[in-house]
Amino acid sequence: MKRLMLSVAVALLSAQLGFAPAVLAGPQQEKMKACNKEAGEKQLKGDERKAFMKECLSAKKEANQAAKPEEKSAKATQQEKMKACNKEAGDKKLSGDERKSFMSSCLKG
Repeated sequence: MKRLMLSVAVALLSAQLGFAPAVLAGPQQEKMKACNKEAGEKQLKGDERKAFMKECLSAKKEANQAAKPEEKSAKATQQEKMKACNKEAGDKKLSGDERKSFMSSCLKG
């Protein structure tokens, strides 16, 4: 139990310090790393650093979202299909295997 707790503590600490393995590093961590590096290069401290980090992280998030508008469009279309098929299945009072089969064919076509 102590080893487990120690392992978790080491993993959290190394992630906090930027030594997380690549497997654990996600897009948010990559953004944080890049913004941290830039703030260090600019030698920002205190409130200036906080303000810069906030701006940097939100700007990169917006840039990522702007770069993938087709992904949002596809998700919206899929959600609209799902709503329409779900409503139709409800109107037909389908349940169980009949509903699954209907939903599958409805979403495909």
